[in-house]
Amino acid sequence: MSYPMQVVPGYVNSRPGIQVGTKMEGPITRDASGRLTVDPQGVAFLQQLGVEWVMIGGNQVPEHSASCYREIREMLEEHGLKIFRLANDQLHNMPDVTLGLENRDRMIERYLKYISDLGEAGIYYATYAHMGNGIWRDHERRPVRGGATAGGLDLSRPNRSIAFGDFEWPLSHGRTFTEDELWGNYEYFIRQVVPVAESAGVYIGFHPDDPPVYTMAGVPRCILGTFDGYKRALEIADSPNIGVCLCVGCWLEDGEEMGCSPEEFIRYLGKEKKLFKLHVCNVTAPLSAPGGFNETFPDAGYYNLVNVLKTLDEINFDGVIMNDHLIDMVGGHYTCEAYFTAYLKGAVDAVQNDRGQK
Repeated sequence: MSYPMQVVPGYVNSRPGIQVGTKMEGPITRDASGRLTVDPQGVAFLQQLGVEWVMIGGNQVPEHSASCYREIREMLEEHGLKIFRLANDQLHNMPDVTLGLENRDRMIERYLKYISDLGEAGIYYATYAHMGNGIWRDHERRPVRGGATAGGLDLSRPNRSIAFGDFEWPLSHGRTFTEDELWGNYEYFIRQVVPVAESAGVYIGFHPDDPPVYTMAGVPRCILGTFDGYKRALEIADSPNIGVCLCVGCWLEDGEEMGCSPEEFIRYLGKEKKLFKLHVCNVTAPLSAPGGFNETFPDAGYYNLVNVLKTLDEINFDGVIMNDHLIDMVGGHYTCEAYFTAYLKGAVDAVQNDRGQK
């Protein structure tokens, strides 16, 4: 059965079907005359990959304002590239908001301005995470195929939060939090976000917790850590502008504990028109396995990612997918980026061509 899918309004693809994008490397700076410049090698690399949609990191942007965002969008369009997402890393995951801490209202005010600025600049999508104490990984990266190294997590080994804060066990914020607190803080936040997002025409995709474990260092991961949590969060938001950035790798980290397979979640989101973007990546095993999980090559994990792509094709998904959770390979970043992106492009072509021949 096929469901009609909704592309993020305002974005026009040059061809139908699943869109493969990726991140752009290199800083965006201003020259002596004040004109924006970008690393020509990074641009050439994206052009050679044949991608249309790119993601811009917050640390690449000289200033966060609607006018700068618009300048960046127009500059990249001159190179045949379109921005799907432009991040502000300080606002991507906000423990003050998730946990209701002292700076909550100030951070929410900044986030609402960011969403408004994106809409004014003609950038209509943002990814948002809602983890109270960030992304957790082992202290040291571990080897995967061929001696490449990657991040992973084994809760029996020394680990820490590696992004959006420097948190440690046993209690990241000195106390435990309840699920009711987490849900109350989420409602307080999302009730303010929805009208601004709808007015700005910006669509926000919620990223799964990483890892989606029941509790990390005293903080329940009850909202974006299970299928049921996601459903409740989307129902509370009750807006066409609030949906999901499905990180398949994170979903696989907790395996059956998520409450459904990635394909089942994709079908649900397709019917609800809530699937805006995907990170298509793989892990060696769920966290519950001995030794936990490691991020790995897309074709070397415990899950067949082609099944995910087939399901996207089934629901007529025409949004953007991309790699994530990259690993350290011989040849550095460009080698890894090329491998992961080429895998996705080839798999998507095979899936869509197979559909067209039936």
